[in-house]
Amino acid sequence: MKWKIGNVEIANQVVLAPMAGISNSPFRRICKEMGCGLIYAEMVSDKAIMYGNKKTIDMLYMTDFERPISQQIFGTDVSSFVIAAKYICSNMHPDIIDINMGCPVPKVALRAQAGSALLKSPSKIYDIVKAVVDAVDVPVTVKIRSGWDSNHINAVEVAKVIEKAGASAICVHPRTRSQGYRGEADWSIIKAVKDNVNIPVIGNGDIKTPEDAKRMLDETGCDAIMIGRGVLGNPWLIEQTVAYLNGDLVSQPNRLDRVDMCIKHLNYLSVVKDEKVARLEIRNHIGWYFKGLPGVNEIKNKVYQCDSIHDIMQVLMSYREELLNGW
Repeated sequence: MKWKIGNVEIANQVVLAPMAGISNSPFRRICKEMGCGLIYAEMVSDKAIMYGNKKTIDMLYMTDFERPISQQIFGTDVSSFVIAAKYICSNMHPDIIDINMGCPVPKVALRAQAGSALLKSPSKIYDIVKAVVDAVDVPVTVKIRSGWDSNHINAVEVAKVIEKAGASAICVHPRTRSQGYRGEADWSIIKAVKDNVNIPVIGNGDIKTPEDAKRMLDETGCDAIMIGRGVLGNPWLIEQTVAYLNGDLVSQPNRLDRVDMCIKHLNYLSVVKDEKVARLEIRNHIGWYFKGLPGVNEIKNKVYQCDSIHDIMQVLMSYREELLNGW
């Protein structure tokens, strides 16, 4: 089902989460190939952009193939949010700017007082969102959590403030900052937000199957669902979910499909990352893609000993041949 954020039309209700260290251009390309309706790029620091940090600027790389795409920013000061948003829109031209008000990790929420720490100050949330909305010509969205802790569940209050400030949509991960990623996501909070605002609401949290996605849409009335950790090693979940929501079914990937996807991912990484970074990143993905396959520990050990992308590719091709021959 098509829907919109502001003037941005989105082909279906499946959205990729902005996972730090994961949702870079190579991974986003794979998810787009799987049919993802809206792609969120991993979060970047407003201050790092303001000071021209090269590593952060490099993280902004995106391609037209990934559109529609949203670039997420985290920070704590109104002025630096505005500077970063303007820079991104002028240089990268994303379709949407997203403001991170949900990250729970101590480095962001405690040390920097950014991310989910902003949930403690609705007035500051208003100032930040209003300033960014006024500064850019693309829709602005905000990703939040249910609250700071179990004694301060304020997602509905915050959502109303965000809407009043001019945001075009809101994404809700219904866990508190103190929960992190533990426990179960309380989808009733997504419903409460949806019942209290008139802008689109994206639900996020504990979507591991296409059936989970359908159930979240049905139970909460949200406009779309965001998938994060469920796609690690399993980008087919996107294709399966898009199909399921349209009343169709897509088969599970076989063992060779998983190896081929990992090889494709390595190829994509090698194009946009330097060799050392590509080697380090694919290590994690190999563990996810090959989870449960025979000989996976041996393959991981071999990859860890590789000094080049070429060597890793040889290990993966040899492993594919072994699986093809019936390992």
